[in-house]
Amino acid sequence: MKLMQNSFRRPAPRAVLSVILATLVGGSAVRAADQLVPLDIKLPSPAFKGTPKDIQLSSYVEPLSDKPRPPMMVPAGLKNVAPDAKISSSDKNATADILAKLVDGDKEASDQSIFYLRKGTQWVQLDLGSPQEIFAVVIWHAHNAAKVYHDVIVQVADDPDFIENVKTVFNNDQDNTSGLGVGTDREFFETHEGKLIDTKGVKGRYIRFYSKGSTESALNEYTEVEVYGRPAK
Repeated sequence: MKLMQNSFRRPAPRAVLSVILATLVGGSAVRAADQLVPLDIKLPSPAFKGTPKDIQLSSYVEPLSDKPRPPMMVPAGLKNVAPDAKISSSDKNATADILAKLVDGDKEASDQSIFYLRKGTQWVQLDLGSPQEIFAVVIWHAHNAAKVYHDVIVQVADDPDFIENVKTVFNNDQDNTSGLGVGTDREFFETHEGKLIDTKGVKGRYIRFYSKGSTESALNEYTEVEVYGRPAK
């Protein structure tokens, strides 16, 4: 009996501990040697307080919090890879100069910071130039007023036509009106914090952001996106 007790007290092999650590901190893309640090997101100024009472909300909208968002832990050394990306859109009226606003670093709620895509389900897409391990995405549609965006879907793929190895990392289209599958995520209020999505080190070269209007307008507004990652191995 004493031998059995001692065997149970033996520390787990280092390889096993590494696997457990990777699982706990967000999946196999987080390596055992990674140092985890809080993701440093530069936030714009708040543009509104409180929630208007005349907005028609669905039953799966997250309540608007009055507390700062808790920090997200990510591997050290990540960078925002969005500013160097090539940008395209489903709205062919959106010129390159207009789309450049998506990654220009201006996240403020002013009219000059926001650009518009047509009505209906539209997308903007980033070509990151090479496959990346993506750990976090932040989206600012427009936070000039309290509004909720519909059919917010974020996908990562290996090809620009989104046919090869497509992975959905966020989808709040719970009635599948955009035809990309029934989402299980919740709708949310746009705020100056942006929508932070934990993408758990997903690998891909292309990332696409969908939306389908908001509680304020049928048009699709965008201010900024940030994509935090590192070159894939």
